[in-house]
Amino acid sequence: MSATAGNGRGNGPRTTPLRVDAQRNLEHVLRAAREVFGELGYGAPMEDVARRARVGVGTVYRRFPSKDVLVRRIAEEETSRLTDQARAALGQEDEPWSALSRFLRTSVASGAGRLLPPQVLRVSVEEDRAGQARVPQQRTQPGSAELRLAPEEPVAVASVPASAVAAEDDSGASALLEVVGQLVERARAAGELRADVSVSDVLLVIATAAPSLPDAAQQAAASARLLDILLEGLRSRPA
Repeated sequence: MSATAGNGRGNGPRTTPLRVDAQRNLEHVLRAAREVFGELGYGAPMEDVARRARVGVGTVYRRFPSKDVLVRRIAEEETSRLTDQARAALGQEDEPWSALSRFLRTSVASGAGRLLPPQVLRVSVEEDRAGQARVPQQRTQPGSAELRLAPEEPVAVASVPASAVAAEDDSGASALLEVVGQLVERARAAGELRADVSVSDVLLVIATAAPSLPDAAQQAAASARLLDILLEGLRSRPA
């Protein structure tokens, strides 16, 4: 009877704490992935994510069968977060320039530039002006978190899993580009934004104004200062 109670129905009460532990591990892995990918780019190995989460790499793979799946999860969450920030700015700010600058400040302060999904940057170029368009690409070499400019052709994100770079009809990317486009159009129509500024340029500002520095206070100060300079460059000036 005791064996039956311990291994049969006795297993029932243990399912809840196991689920709690699994949920906690998932949260640790996702938080660690955001930090690691934010610092090193999407090319960072799964072992680095596991080490930061303080779990075995097997635990990471149990939740995410491949690195592609984990990268896509982080990219989708970041796209959704940026879209929410853009919608909040669009809906809560009456002045077009205030709405655009609020979106940029909120996005930069949240560190969004270090996790901009590559597919968003690629789609933005295709939807913007042709020719000399240039977009930011994440450097994926370990230990490097800078962003570099790359010509439109070829648009290749080294070491980023292919499945993480979604197709052009990615609904999440399209939603983000649409709402950022509204912010851009409103500010341009009000004469407060330079006529040549595109959605790609706005995303470039988010990416460029998010340096990765070892000291959090220095990083915040550097981001704020750089964003002030970039915002001045976006504003239209009387002829």
